[in-house]
Amino acid sequence: MFITVEKLRKSYNVGENTSEVLKGISLTLEKGQTGVILGPSGSGKSTLINIIGGVDRADSGSIHVDGLELTALDDDRLTDYRRDSVGFIFQFYNLVPNLTVTENIEVVSNISKAPLNIDSVLKAVGLEVKKRSFPRELSGGEQQRVAIARAIVKNPKLLLCDEPTGALDYETSHSVLSLLQKVNRDFGTTILMITHNTAIGDMANVVYKLRSGEIVETIRHEEVVAAERIEW
Repeated sequence: MFITVEKLRKSYNVGENTSEVLKGISLTLEKGQTGVILGPSGSGKSTLINIIGGVDRADSGSIHVDGLELTALDDDRLTDYRRDSVGFIFQFYNLVPNLTVTENIEVVSNISKAPLNIDSVLKAVGLEVKKRSFPRELSGGEQQRVAIARAIVKNPKLLLCDEPTGALDYETSHSVLSLLQKVNRDFGTTILMITHNTAIGDMANVVYKLRSGEIVETIRHEEVVAAERIEW
């Protein structure tokens, strides 16, 4: 298995109280697959994906990604893991406003060990003609495409997506989801996405339904639905 999470627990102190966010989560995902973590706000989705991405640490349990045990890494090695192995895509694009499309992508490319060719990535996300544009000159969907290009240019083993269509309209959402399927297909990138939109689960190999910090159901699809056919 490419990702193996076992009995993961995470709590936060809120004043004098302790809030248990993850309550013994276990899941697996094979290399090259797309997984969707599905659940309402407050179910622990973002906490789970942040721990898998090396942004946060669990209280107990274990995580293995491509044979690397994250829970055993010190801070420096965890930083290396985030830089070399993981690409992040968020609901809000976090682009640098005074940099062009190409420059926003170069920021990540320049610190990566084995980056992809920037022009090839721009072509893959359909932004060749926008390479000299600034974020303010782009639509929301185009800005999200830049964010996707920035995440994949480092050639990550794992792409983590936190509500990547949450700020987009219906038509643009389909376009972005189709692009993510293309990234998965063309680059062989393993993708793990969190969403509250149940329809998006149809495009995944595996769906993990999360509720109140627990996985209540795991659904494995033999065939996935093309993003452009998803309706919600």
